[in-house]
Amino acid sequence: MNLNAAGIDVGAISHFVAVPADRTEQPVREFEAFTADLYRLAEWLAECGVETVVMESTGVYWIPLFGVLEERGFQVMLVDPRRIKNVPGRKTDVLDCQWLQQLHTYGLLSGAFRPEDEIRRLRSYLRQRAMLVEHAATHVQHMQKALTQMNVKLHHVIRDITGKTGMAIIEAIVQGERNPRRLARLRDPRTKSDEATIARSLQGHWRQEHLFELTQALELYRTYQAKIAECDREIEASWSGLRTAATASLRLPTARGTIRRTLRPSMSRATCTG
Repeated sequence: MNLNAAGIDVGAISHFVAVPADRTEQPVREFEAFTADLYRLAEWLAECGVETVVMESTGVYWIPLFGVLEERGFQVMLVDPRRIKNVPGRKTDVLDCQWLQQLHTYGLLSGAFRPEDEIRRLRSYLRQRAMLVEHAATHVQHMQKALTQMNVKLHHVIRDITGKTGMAIIEAIVQGERNPRRLARLRDPRTKSDEATIARSLQGHWRQEHLFELTQALELYRTYQAKIAECDREIEASWSGLRTAATASLRLPTARGTIRRTLRPSMSRATCTG
């Protein structure tokens, strides 16, 4: 039983909050989602004697509110909306926040896993990096489309146009080189296709609008690569901090100390017996 429980229906523009009916004349209130209103919400919960709060994980709108309530010392529980549907009972015509408050009062909800702050920071960096990689891949497709429209078959004769050979050739095309033999000489020796095959694939039908598209796609791809590198530095710094903290907290006993602790009781018993 959680007698000092509150339920919050999280929204993008406002939040509906329900507290026990005996705490105030208006047990359900609406607060806007601005930061000042989040602090007013926390103050009202404190005035109502609330100790624990439950809310659904609605998009990313719950994150600022969760942080404010956690900062003010409330025990905050985040619940998956799909699990609430499996809770026995009927909601009838009560508001979502009242239903959450009632379920949490009777201890019928289980909170989602919430990692430590350092882990959350690292996960945010990793999500950001994954998003950047996805957008960068889109611009690789744009480069392939521009090359195909000019009948340049480079991406058919080399495995990856973002490798050393592909980037060197595309960069040269953007800078104005059109001679397929000179372009093919930029081939990396480790590339499986020979220079003659690459030269044949580079005999294109050059059009200004397609060259413009290729130029912009290349610039955007390089921009995303630079942002990925910045993200990698933040990930490395965060991960190094976690490893340092883990190493500092890990204190294994020495082998000699372990042996002494293991043998001392048996030696004492042997002495008594003798």
